[in-house]
Amino acid sequence: MTSESYIPEGVRIGVRLKISALWVAMLFLFAYGDIFGSFVPGHIDEIRGGKISGIEITQTFLLAASVYVAIASLMIFLTLVLRPTVIRWTNIVLPILYIVSIVASVIGESWVYFWFLSIAEGVLLLLIIWYAWRWPTLDR
Repeated sequence: MTSESYIPEGVRIGVRLKISALWVAMLFLFAYGDIFGSFVPGHIDEIRGGKISGIEITQTFLLAASVYVAIASLMIFLTLVLRPTVIRWTNIVLPILYIVSIVASVIGESWVYFWFLSIAEGVLLLLIIWYAWRWPTLDR
């Protein structure tokens, strides 16, 4: 193993990389939640019938869902490249909006896996907010 193939102890990982990695982890939870949802009895039949959780599957619905996921996906890159003041506040405000949407989606949900993933997503989003709030002064 060469010295370039690992991060030595004591090397600091920048806040941008930490936040970006949290967005990646949160998106994995989103994806697995959707995948596991297809295992719920009757869920595939509901989708074939044109509904998801009682919401009609339309082009508008699918576009909105796509935008929702695309924004989180873009945050992985944008966190690494935008000016610190802009991306800091974006990483404070945007996760709050995602937390609100996650809380709304879990209301009435009875499957434990969904609650678990929703809580895990919320924790990751809170960590994004925390790291962004504590963004080092020198980077601003």
